[in-house]
Amino acid sequence: MSSRRRSRASKFTENEINDLVSKLQAILPQLNQRTNSRVSASKILKETCSHIIRLQKEVEELSESLSRLMDSADISDIDEETLRRFLQQ
Repeated sequence: MSSRRRSRASKFTENEINDLVSKLQAILPQLNQRTNSRVSASKILKETCSHIIRLQKEVEELSESLSRLMDSADISDIDEETLRRFLQQ
């Protein structure tokens, strides 16, 4: 199985990997301000992981807030189901 992973990973060229890392840097709020300074790929990957974790926590907090709001509001079953479908899109 690890040989399959290795062969799949080896299909990426160094240029492709560098391009993907650059794209990550461009979308990370902490790093995209430093576009002309060189940031290591490992720092970009660490920041990406940290950013994803922060976003996951934010989603959980917003979900909990929405649940509390829905519990406290007088919403019909139809409205609640419509809202849930909308939020899943």
